[in-house]
Amino acid sequence: MAVDAAMKPSALALSAAKEERVRPFRDPTSESLPVKILLIALAAAFLALVLFLPLYAVFSEALRKGLDAALLAIADHDALSAVSLTLLVAVIAVPFNLVFGVAAAWAIAKFEFKGKAFLTTLIDLPFSVSPVIAGLVYILLFGAGSFLGPVLESWGAQVLFAVPGVVLATIFVTFPFVARELIPLMQHQGTGDEEAALSLGASGWQTFWYVTLPNIKWGLLYGVLLCNARAMGEFGAVSVVSGRLRGETVTMPLQVEILYNEYNYVAAFAVAALLALLALVTLVLKALLERVYSRDHALTPGH
Repeated sequence: MAVDAAMKPSALALSAAKEERVRPFRDPTSESLPVKILLIALAAAFLALVLFLPLYAVFSEALRKGLDAALLAIADHDALSAVSLTLLVAVIAVPFNLVFGVAAAWAIAKFEFKGKAFLTTLIDLPFSVSPVIAGLVYILLFGAGSFLGPVLESWGAQVLFAVPGVVLATIFVTFPFVARELIPLMQHQGTGDEEAALSLGASGWQTFWYVTLPNIKWGLLYGVLLCNARAMGEFGAVSVVSGRLRGETVTMPLQVEILYNEYNYVAAFAVAALLALLALVTLVLKALLERVYSRDHALTPGH
């Protein structure tokens, strides 16, 4: 009896082990086929509702009277002025934010200093402040009742209701994008490469140009693309400081609203379609950068 009692747990253990061997392994992150189909269908329906249908509506309305009417609307003087101003503002704002983003990320990720947390909070400020509020702040700073406004006007410089005001408002709402892409990347990379370069006799500029910059190139390009997309599509802050002077301070988003309010729907949607095409080009470039970065990251030793 004692032998049987001793053998019984052993037999149970062998039986359980046999069941474990027979039972197929199931990945805890996988789902059954019906669940996968349901999730994919929900994602596709959501994309169709919030992305593809609006894009289809924009392009179909722009081409409602034919391609010639859409091209004629884009070739209008005010529309061309809006396009050129949008591109000009992006050409000015994006390089400015590139320099600021790299400098801010370098300081925050590579050094310890007093006020570091405060600087990080300031970088996030445009994300928490409405663009309209940002425009009103510039009105208070450079308006007729402020101190700076009359002084600048006496020198012949006009900020509000002019191109400088549009550029400043765009810079404010877009300056976090490059920095926010680079800060976590540079923190993850640490300071080992820079310290090695400095120990080998490289100067600070050489260390940045030949060590730091190649390490952050993909994150930098990604942040520049996001910054550029936001700069071209900004509406709230620009609407407040521009004065909506047609042919002078109206960007593409403002031009779309003006034409729509005038019931010129074909022209409004034609300009909107052009803006959407620019956004799609940015999206394609973003996807290509992600693919190239993933491939480059996978080929890097240690990954």
